[in-house]
Amino acid sequence: MATAVPAASGFRLYLIITLAYWAFTLTDGAIHMLVVLHFHNLGFSPLSIAFLFLFYEIFGIITNGVGGWIASHIGLNRTMIIGGLLQVVALSLLAVDPGWLTVSYVMGAMALSGIAKDLNKMSAKSSVKLVAPQGEDANNRLFKWVALLTGSKNTLKGAGFFLGGLLLQGLGFQITLLALAIPLFVVYLLTGWLLPSEMGVVRTKAKISQIFSKNRSVNLLAAARFFLFGSRDVWFVVGLPVFLQSVVGWNHVEVGTFLALWVVGYGFVQAGTPLLLRQGAGGQGPTGATARNGAFLLALLPVGIGLALNHGLDPAPVLIVGLAAFGVVFAVNSSIHSYLILAYSDNDKVAMNVGFYYSANAAGRLTGTVLSGWAYQTEGLTGCLWWSSGFILCAALVSLLLPRQAGSTIP
Repeated sequence: MATAVPAASGFRLYLIITLAYWAFTLTDGAIHMLVVLHFHNLGFSPLSIAFLFLFYEIFGIITNGVGGWIASHIGLNRTMIIGGLLQVVALSLLAVDPGWLTVSYVMGAMALSGIAKDLNKMSAKSSVKLVAPQGEDANNRLFKWVALLTGSKNTLKGAGFFLGGLLLQGLGFQITLLALAIPLFVVYLLTGWLLPSEMGVVRTKAKISQIFSKNRSVNLLAAARFFLFGSRDVWFVVGLPVFLQSVVGWNHVEVGTFLALWVVGYGFVQAGTPLLLRQGAGGQGPTGATARNGAFLLALLPVGIGLALNHGLDPAPVLIVGLAAFGVVFAVNSSIHSYLILAYSDNDKVAMNVGFYYSANAAGRLTGTVLSGWAYQTEGLTGCLWWSSGFILCAALVSLLLPRQAGSTIP
């Protein structure tokens, strides 16, 4: 079994993990907005901008795959600290003379950022399983803690989008990166001092071959997660910010602010999903049927936005209203998935299962990111939206096979 923590200190450790995760996520949102807007201004095509994130996503897949195995040997606290410090290195590598910023150089720096982000996320979310209170109503409380961590993280990512656009306009690319790197370094030094050194270490060491889950419920959920996050990034990563700047005519701060507000609202909805789904006492949480119904509903929204744009409606209000609706339903779906992966995992397998699951998440983002650049360049934003709806439909079909009872799994 994984090393647990005393129940009395669980909430304190949850706060430490959450605060460190917030700090990291602020820089993750900022670095995305900085790279997209800065290199668009330099004349890079949408497809070229998408390729700047190629290694970010590829190395995220690899990191998630082996990260759970590494954490089972050295502890979740250490993988979390390593992730934070690698992000400091990535930010510093981009804060160099502009003449050094070739495509291959930026791809390498973003690869480090991808490793950092997925080590950090896997560690933070796996840790919640170990520090959450046990006993009566445990599933419901776990759902609330996971929803709060995930939702608040995305709120801070939205703040990072805004911060990236604002500081890029006011301070420039290099100074902004240094201003992000230095505080993050301090945060992770403190986090390393405050977290227990053996948290998440498994007494019976897992073999590297065990990174692939043998739990069918986990495998199905990972497949649904691949399509769900591919559906978001296929229009959100490149197509949407470039469309807002080049077609709608918004500047850096306006694009950054809009996307920031969207992600902040998305985070609030994630955090409030247990209330929206009216989860009561008794230890019950969402089921596979909940994930299926949410995905079928979500698939309708990109179609609606695309049809509105094709009929010549003013794109600004269409995207504002459409993105608000998409954000609410997507956030609920994401929060359900984040709970289910922990509910399907035992303590001694949680890091391995979460790592495998987020490998699928990263693979979906990679596919969506590359398709976002290609589809926007060849078919425009509406092409990105058709791809998005198709991916969501695939997620819904996979979710039909998930367990229909709370807390159950398919072995």
